Amino acid sequence: MEGNYIGPEKIIEKKREYMIPCVYHFYQEPMQLVKGEGKYLYDHKGKRYLDFFSGVSVVGAGHCHPYITEKICQQVKTLQHTTTIYLTQPIVDLAEKLAQVTPGSLKKSFFCSSGTEANEGAALLAKLYTGNSEFLSLRNGLHGRTHFTMSLTGLSFWRTDPNPVGGISFIPNAYCFRCPFGGTYPECDLACAKEVEAVIQTSTSGNVAAMIAEPIQGNGGIITPPPGYFKAVKEILDRYGILLIVDEIQTGFGRTGKMFAIENWEVDPQIMTVAKALANGTPVGAFIAESQVADSYTRPGASTLGGNPVTATASLATLEVIERENLVEQAARVGSYFKDKLLELQEKYLLIGEVRGMGLMLGAELVREGKEPAMEETDKILEHMKNAGFIIGKNGQSRNVLGFQPPLIITERDVDRLIEELDRSLSLV
Repeated sequence: MEGNYIGPEKIIEKKREYMIPCVYHFYQEPMQLVKGEGKYLYDHKGKRYLDFFSGVSVVGAGHCHPYITEKICQQVKTLQHTTTIYLTQPIVDLAEKLAQVTPGSLKKSFFCSSGTEANEGAALLAKLYTGNSEFLSLRNGLHGRTHFTMSLTGLSFWRTDPNPVGGISFIPNAYCFRCPFGGTYPECDLACAKEVEAVIQTSTSGNVAAMIAEPIQGNGGIITPPPGYFKAVKEILDRYGILLIVDEIQTGFGRTGKMFAIENWEVDPQIMTVAKALANGTPVGAFIAESQVADSYTRPGASTLGGNPVTATASLATLEVIERENLVEQAARVGSYFKDKLLELQEKYLLIGEVRGMGLMLGAELVREGKEPAMEETDKILEHMKNAGFIIGKNGQSRNVLGFQPPLIITERDVDRLIEELDRSLSLV
């Protein structure tokens, strides 16, 4: 490819010298990515990769979508920044659009620049509305990298702060493959959901502002609760006057075959957080709440770059593309086909312990005998797939879950190509 690229080895040298070492990378032999186009990424040598991870569930409309890119370029050339103390139109048009596409009575938004900020803001709003300060969170959840959102996170892998915030009680998550109660759905009678009430009664002072939960836990391992789970949880929370904050940062904007994943459980949260796919790669975050909750936040608040004209324009263009190209419906259709193909591989290989997820947010947990996490095998498969021209992810508490979160524009033929190579990789492992 054209361009004066320094190559992976030099990039790693510079990372070691100039970047904080917490910023890690995939692969024993990583590539330098230099170009994205639709469902493909290209490295500095011109090798093409079919992207089945979307930069961790971000480029739902595909890399460098021509329409979104053109809208961004027009806005950059016209007005890039003013901050929220001045009036601009894109930010209010985006707020109006979010009120239209989000479930239930969610209406009023606050814009920021990341999912972490969105979760911080949502938690603050819950405190202001309820007057309470404690929180409930799920094991295996991931909610951010700040002091508080890291404390809300239920994965020790990401809890690097040595002094986490108190007043947060963790609830066993709906991890059916490794049920914390040793049950089997539906005979378990949703014991994990009922545990919410036990935790409220035994582990809190009773002054709980909200429970935060991802509908499908992304970094936790594509952990997907069974039908009825969130309805049972919401009923408990409502009885105790506790808000539900749904973290749709990875799951939102068509990823699961619905515009928002929580719609698969037919539950309406009082607060929702979004980021990632909202602007198809432009840094963005937002929390949106029901009016009576949102209106409790009256003292001055701002985000210098949140909802700036470029971000808001990118977000509006992305939402337009999602609707115009029917990407929600495509995610549902192709995702169903993809899951069936993964289930066929599960029948063939004992290494695949479980296939789970919805739409184009799917995971395959790799295990040895006795459900021991197959971490080394996971890394070998990622490396093999990369060498063969496919980018997939890994997640889970033990990093033993293959993650598939491709751009929503992929087709059944793309799935067939990946499955063929994944079959070959599994046979070698």
